[in-house]
Amino acid sequence: MTRLLIVDDEALVRAGLKMILESDEELEVVAEAEDGADAAAMVKEHRPDVVLMDIRMPRLDGLAATREVQALPEPPKIVVLTTFDLDDYVFRALQAGASGFLLKDTPPRELVQAIKVVAAGDAMLSPAVTRRLIGHFAGDPRADRRRTAQERISRLTEREREVLVEVGRGLQNADIGRKLFMSEATVKAHVSRALVKLDASNRVQVAILAYEAGLLDG
Repeated sequence: MTRLLIVDDEALVRAGLKMILESDEELEVVAEAEDGADAAAMVKEHRPDVVLMDIRMPRLDGLAATREVQALPEPPKIVVLTTFDLDDYVFRALQAGASGFLLKDTPPRELVQAIKVVAAGDAMLSPAVTRRLIGHFAGDPRADRRRTAQERISRLTEREREVLVEVGRGLQNADIGRKLFMSEATVKAHVSRALVKLDASNRVQVAILAYEAGLLDG
């Protein structure tokens, strides 16, 4: 059973999400919070596996709340909820350690599957939408940021770099394995080592780094 916390200031949204998520017998909404200011306390009390975090809330926005939750011991996975036409809050939330993002109009079946993917330890990276999100919020990296990203990536082996590029393109481990002719377990090992070397907490941050380093150009 995957335990969930919903953080959103709209009661109707919380109710709708709860109804959709609990339609799957493997998911349970253990708590709800109507503002980011309550998120950390709710996490401490209810110990959810995944937090669905709205971005815009009246007292404490999703970005600050994500940072607070990530600072806790053994924090849960965080999925940012957005309408996509927001400002750079979404990009900054991913940098702060969120495991991915979902559009609020995501179809119910895809929403449930996405939560399961994140709960299993993967990031929610939709190939098309993630590239668009990164490009939209990151813009053209400044020279100093690109240079810094390239220096960090230079720590990787050639094979780890190849895997990094495919992660940046939104592929999951099984797809990367088929494309690069290696087992899924080997891909997972490369990803794990890359995360450590890059001091990244999840695949979304790796994708952003790959973008900033110019590896996804062309």
